[in-house]
Amino acid sequence: MEGKIIKGIAGFYYVHVPGDGVYECKARGLFRNQNIKPLIGDNVVIDILTNEEKKGNILEIKTRENQLIRPTVANIGQVLIVFSVNHPKPNVNLLDRFLIMVERENIPASICFNKIDTLNEESTAEIKVTYERLGYPVFTTSAKLGKGIEGLVQALYNTTTVFAGPSGVGKSSLLNLIQKEIQLETGEISQKAQRGKHTTRHAELICFKEDSYVVDTPGFSSLSLDELMQDELKNYFVEFTDYSNSCKYQGCNHLNEPHCAVKNALQKGEISESRYNNYVLIYQELKDIRRW
Repeated sequence: MEGKIIKGIAGFYYVHVPGDGVYECKARGLFRNQNIKPLIGDNVVIDILTNEEKKGNILEIKTRENQLIRPTVANIGQVLIVFSVNHPKPNVNLLDRFLIMVERENIPASICFNKIDTLNEESTAEIKVTYERLGYPVFTTSAKLGKGIEGLVQALYNTTTVFAGPSGVGKSSLLNLIQKEIQLETGEISQKAQRGKHTTRHAELICFKEDSYVVDTPGFSSLSLDELMQDELKNYFVEFTDYSNSCKYQGCNHLNEPHCAVKNALQKGEISESRYNNYVLIYQELKDIRRW
């Protein structure tokens, strides 16, 4: 029997079998011997031990289409990166780090700016257009008022979507509106730190419609890209692509090199200054890591 792992806790894996429910399974020892760990989102073959108690063993893990390291999820159709427009204010450096991570794994990404009820339309539109110009689908929502939810839900059908982003931006609140049968714990914002209290402690895949899954993941306020080499960073800033071939020097990193087409585009306002500044900051960070 085949199914999909929707949750893993303390060595137990919960496998959703369409039309037959969820089975609590253990992984066979051979996976441990081969240093293979089942992941949320894995498509698996299970052996049923008891139908009454819905228990079984995982016999086989199907070949993965892709995999994210953080959050650790396999076979992802898309990543929805959720930030709030206010309370807390969007950390665009962190947002760009999420996009780098997703671009590196070649997984389609969309962006959702939540809490639009807390900011005026002009300010919301300004940050929205920055990322729409890059080709990313951008949704604006208010989980509190229920605004923009219908359009967001339409984009989640017939695929597996990972909800990722920092704490306190409303990921769980949005998911509660999408899948009303499952009420996820939501957290208040720490007024002092303007950060959300973590309410999701493990990644969990939720089936809200046939062949449509969403994954709620723990929120966090930082994202390390240590495994990245600084010279490959430019490949994951999608707006550089149209200009990089026009740079005078092959392998141009778009920093201090003369006759750089990317920097020329920046000066003309064709590339976002905040995005470019984040590129420079992250490049230097990666360079410093390699130096040590």
